[in-house]
Amino acid sequence: MSSSLSADVAVDLRVQPVDEVLDRVERSLQVRLDRETLVRKRRTVGARTDRDTWVRVERRRIDKISSQGWNGFECAATLGGIVKPAWYACVAWGERYGAVMWRADETELLPAEPVKPGGVLTDDPKLPDTWWDTLSSSLDALAAQYTSRVATPDTVTITQNVVTDAICSVFPGPLDTTIGCWAPAHADMNWANVTGPEFCLFDWEDWGMAPRGLDSASLWGNSLAVPALAERVWHERRRDLESRDGMLMMLFFCTKIVGPHAHPEDPRLEPARRAAARIVENLREAPSGLA
Repeated sequence: MSSSLSADVAVDLRVQPVDEVLDRVERSLQVRLDRETLVRKRRTVGARTDRDTWVRVERRRIDKISSQGWNGFECAATLGGIVKPAWYACVAWGERYGAVMWRADETELLPAEPVKPGGVLTDDPKLPDTWWDTLSSSLDALAAQYTSRVATPDTVTITQNVVTDAICSVFPGPLDTTIGCWAPAHADMNWANVTGPEFCLFDWEDWGMAPRGLDSASLWGNSLAVPALAERVWHERRRDLESRDGMLMMLFFCTKIVGPHAHPEDPRLEPARRAAARIVENLREAPSGLA
């Protein structure tokens, strides 16, 4: 793939040729990629290597890097108590023309397949109790640690203003959206980034400080098409989701489903609308300032 593409050019790595990029990664990391295992997404590609590791390659605009850096996988290697792939090495480079960077990270292979590699989960994956136990222990361990990073869900730095603007634009009316507690979060918690039936949490490029309950609310929201699964997430993570911050994060997630870009065929749409109405009512009745 030519490195002369401008940052303003829309690039979809699912269809763009990437042989030139993969060749460069192989030379830099001194590894051979198994092209038969190549997984292509809009801005990332990944493949298994000849030394039984995984290499993930991402293309990102510099204006989506400058605020917190470009080394989420590497920084996450220092986190303890979380079941995640080990990080081994990386290579990064900038395009000669255009404000774009490439980065390749080599990590441990996943212990199992992603629960839902793409799209909306519509069937209960029937995960064992040990999976749920490991999920909770990992999220609790993550929230107990410290980082100077700020989370970038959907590559947007999360701030109080971002939360307030998102919620108030979709749910107008008197509502205190003040976040009381911030803690480290994965910030891309969905069924494509966890494995099953053996739990592992991967894709750490956007992690950092975030409102309490962001990860729990994200997994809950991504489960709304399967009511029993959403209920299980809420039950397992109720300590987060019953808090005022957790309710705000559930409402924040709902804005992505029921907001101006709502898709009428999204199976989460009606459950999200019903849940959002209950959450707004509970937030307006609950005393402000509670964590």
